[in-house]
Amino acid sequence: MTGLGYTVPAVLAVIAVCVWELAYLRTGLFRKPAYWIAMVIVIGFQIPVDGWLTKLSAPIVQYAPEHTSGLRFPWDIPVEDFLFGFALVTAVLLLWERRTGRQEDS
Repeated sequence: MTGLGYTVPAVLAVIAVCVWELAYLRTGLFRKPAYWIAMVIVIGFQIPVDGWLTKLSAPIVQYAPEHTSGLRFPWDIPVEDFLFGFALVTAVLLLWERRTGRQEDS
């Protein structure tokens, strides 16, 4: 398992989004309790849905083992799915914060 196909891009996506916020956007999103509550809600829905889609006993979505880390938790969910989910949701919320912040400044 090299992880080059899925693990590395997932980690890079998280790093890119965090750097984008901390070095460029600076919306303060990571300091807002509402953001962390939203992430808990997202993960709360992601676990049953992703678990159903990726369960090894009857997968609907299959991953090439050589492209992942092989770590799956809980219910056979590849940990990379959580990384991509974090990056995707955070990027959208950062854009939302940036847009609403500009409107308030006008």
